[in-house]
Amino acid sequence: MNIDLLLAAPEGKTLEFKRDLSSPKPILKTLVAFSNTAGGRLIIGVRDDGQVVGVEDPLEEEERLCNLIADLIAPRLVPNVEMVTINGKTLLIAEVFLSNSRPHFLRSEGPETGVFVRLGSTNRQADRELVAELHRSAEGIAFDELTMPGLTAADLDLKAAADAFRGRRELDEKALLTLKLLRLDQGGLVPTKGAILLFGKDRIAHFPDAWVQCGRFIGTDKSDIFDHIELYDPLPQTVESIMLFLKKHAMRGADLSGIRRKDVWSIPLSILREAVINALVHADYSQRGAPIRIAFFDDRIEVENPGILLPGLTIEDMKQGVSKIRNPVIARVFRELDLVEQWGSGVRRMFREAEEQNLPAPEIVEIGMHVRFIARLPAPIPVALPAPLGPKTAQSGAQSGAQSNEILRALAHEPFSANELVALLGLKTKTGAFKRSVNELLEADLIEYTIPGKPNSRLQKYRLTENGRKVLKKPAKE
Repeated sequence: MNIDLLLAAPEGKTLEFKRDLSSPKPILKTLVAFSNTAGGRLIIGVRDDGQVVGVEDPLEEEERLCNLIADLIAPRLVPNVEMVTINGKTLLIAEVFLSNSRPHFLRSEGPETGVFVRLGSTNRQADRELVAELHRSAEGIAFDELTMPGLTAADLDLKAAADAFRGRRELDEKALLTLKLLRLDQGGLVPTKGAILLFGKDRIAHFPDAWVQCGRFIGTDKSDIFDHIELYDPLPQTVESIMLFLKKHAMRGADLSGIRRKDVWSIPLSILREAVINALVHADYSQRGAPIRIAFFDDRIEVENPGILLPGLTIEDMKQGVSKIRNPVIARVFRELDLVEQWGSGVRRMFREAEEQNLPAPEIVEIGMHVRFIARLPAPIPVALPAPLGPKTAQSGAQSGAQSNEILRALAHEPFSANELVALLGLKTKTGAFKRSVNELLEADLIEYTIPGKPNSRLQKYRLTENGRKVLKKPAKE
């Protein structure tokens, strides 16, 4: 232990300074929070401004601290307490490790209200759901592996599941058991919580907050929203739905000249995709009160999921590639669908890609009872507000031309299906104007089918032709 490095570090998830033992309750809360979260060191004899003042009677204060811990914290907590002298002043250092007996609590407040966890440099009282999560994690039980008695396989949308796995494996009874989508319970097959979260027919009835809220805000705060959607798709499908929302607003906010300069998106899609998958896989679906949220601002995109980091895990650990899986059933399905490549590599890859692309380093913060991933944009993308509509006689033609341009701009990046283009354009259905625009672009040889021989194939997409690319490269008319 390098005491100089500790004293130079800011207070955080695993470090706190205290002047003395005159107010023992905050000290005990910190030790409880350390033991329930990721361990940590409490250094006594340091003022709030970082100045070392020492402890006047180290032996007496050490005994007092140990007695307070033994008398006022349950279950029994035994930290390492040692004395360190620096510049002639003695400090008390109490080191607590992540406890296998968690959750610990203050005896005076009881096991229901006396449990605390560490968030950043603060201690937060754990609610009932988090207390249950601490119990499960200590026992090695995953929330999404628990069964849901009273439900059967009929409560799963097996068609959606089969569609997701098409070409990978047949979802027979054996496969459903292997993936832990079904488990044997009291002589019958019962879906797990993970199965309902992934493919439940009525998921929201069982998990009211297991949906995703996406918003595009004007400016850099949430005071003025421009567009939003609520997603209730099966979780694997949700990944693409979120990415389409982000692409739609990146495309609408992008300068067309930027597309001509470089055929890339104006937001870091690969990094954001990893962040979205991370949020869906690692959200604490036992928590109540908030869905997963995607917020697109002019200068950044935030991906936020409910639940603090798993006990024993810190943000620095994540950056180093350390991984703990909160939802193994969901993670296994995402892995089988190639949405997750390798455990523990996603966060490290996001930071590496940001560095390789000369982008601002992503940020990961614990805020409230949530984990928030922040991707700063390489350049601001203001919302392109629509101009006032002209006379109705000109409106139809103007909208048609604008829609054709939006289709071309979208396909400048990658091929899209008709349904994906509808989502990108912010439409609810394939309108007559949309169909006319597509047909006109096909007839003008500006776009083409990716599967020319099968126009009605479910895998059919549209892509730009060489003529279409030339049109995009033409200078805009004054």
